Amino acid sequence: MSRKDIDKKDLYESVKSLIESDFDHIHFTQQKLYTLFSIAFQYMLYRSSKKPGAYIIRAEHGGLAEKLARKSKDEVTRKFMNRLLRTRKLSYERSTFYLDYFNFQSWNMTSEIPSSKIQGAIIIQSTAREPMVENNVVVETEEGTPDVAEVINPFAHLGDHYYIDLLKDVAPKTITVAFEEKLEQLTPMKFDFIPDPSDIIQGVQLASDLRFD
Repeated sequence: MSRKDIDKKDLYESVKSLIESDFDHIHFTQQKLYTLFSIAFQYMLYRSSKKPGAYIIRAEHGGLAEKLARKSKDEVTRKFMNRLLRTRKLSYERSTFYLDYFNFQSWNMTSEIPSSKIQGAIIIQSTAREPMVENNVVVETEEGTPDVAEVINPFAHLGDHYYIDLLKDVAPKTITVAFEEKLEQLTPMKFDFIPDPSDIIQGVQLASDLRFD
C-alpha cells in the first residue's frame, strides 16, 4: 500500500455514507480527485455485487484515465483501472465495467448497452480545466491530399454537460467527480476528512494537515 493511499477507515466510512444515502445523482465537489475517484469506484464495485449489470466509467479523456490508473488512492482501484485501460471492458463477478470518455466517438461499446442493464456510472472531470475540443477528423481526398472534416456531435443540443446528463437519464446511480463545477442537476456531497483549501492555509499546521493527491 502506498503511504499516500486513503486511510482504510476513511474509505470505509465514505463508502458506507454512499450506501446509506438516498440521493441518486451525486456530485463530489472537493479538490482531491484521486481520493474521490477511489471512493466512487469502491462504492460502485460494492453496488455491482448487489445489483449486477453494466457500470460505466466516463473520464474526461484518455490521459485522465491513465492518471486514475496510476494515482488513485487505493491499490484495488489502481489495479482494476490498469486492466480496464487495456480492453475498456472488464467483467467483475456478475457485472461488467466499461470505460469511455467525454468525446462521444468513444461511446461505441457503451452506446450499445440496453438502458435496462445499466446500474451505475462514474463521471470524472479533470481539475485542469480545458475547453472541449471540437471533434475533427483527417480524411484523404480523391487527389490523395489530406483534408479536415468536422464530425458533428449529435448531442450538442443537450448542452455543455451532455456527457453527464445522458448517463443520468439511464443510470439509477451516478457519481460525478468535478471540482469547482456548478452542476445544479446533481446533489453535492463532501467528506469531512478532506480539508477545504481555505482551511489548510494555517501557518505551521500546513505540513501536518495537507494531503497531496
